[in-house]
Amino acid sequence: MRIMCLDVGDVRIGVAVSDALGMAAHGLKTIDRAGCMPALKAVIEEYQEEIGSILVGLPKMMSGSVGIQGEKVLAFVEELKSSLQLPVIMWDERLSTVSAERTLIEAGLSREKRKGLKDKVAAVIILQSYLDSLSR
Repeated sequence: MRIMCLDVGDVRIGVAVSDALGMAAHGLKTIDRAGCMPALKAVIEEYQEEIGSILVGLPKMMSGSVGIQGEKVLAFVEELKSSLQLPVIMWDERLSTVSAERTLIEAGLSREKRKGLKDKVAAVIILQSYLDSLSR
């Protein structure tokens, strides 16, 4: 079964999905956060038959505690759980957005192009981290 990953931000949600073997993460899309539930449900329904769970990146502070942004994500997850029949897994996403930004800068993308891709790339980084932990 595939795993779908969400990187939930204040403005956008990055979406990634694993391959059928659960070895590699692939970016799908970026969804605007405002009024996102219909678009998010449509993406999930598109893969409904193949997805076994939803992985959501939980932003933690460097101390390991959950801060304000983490609380926002947890509230979003509660809303998501109420409308899904899939299990939701929380995964530490510390520094994933920073890593995504670095990757896009190194690829030579303009600030404008990075803005549209950063959340999707962060979702790929989060999901790949989770997949790698399963294979250990």
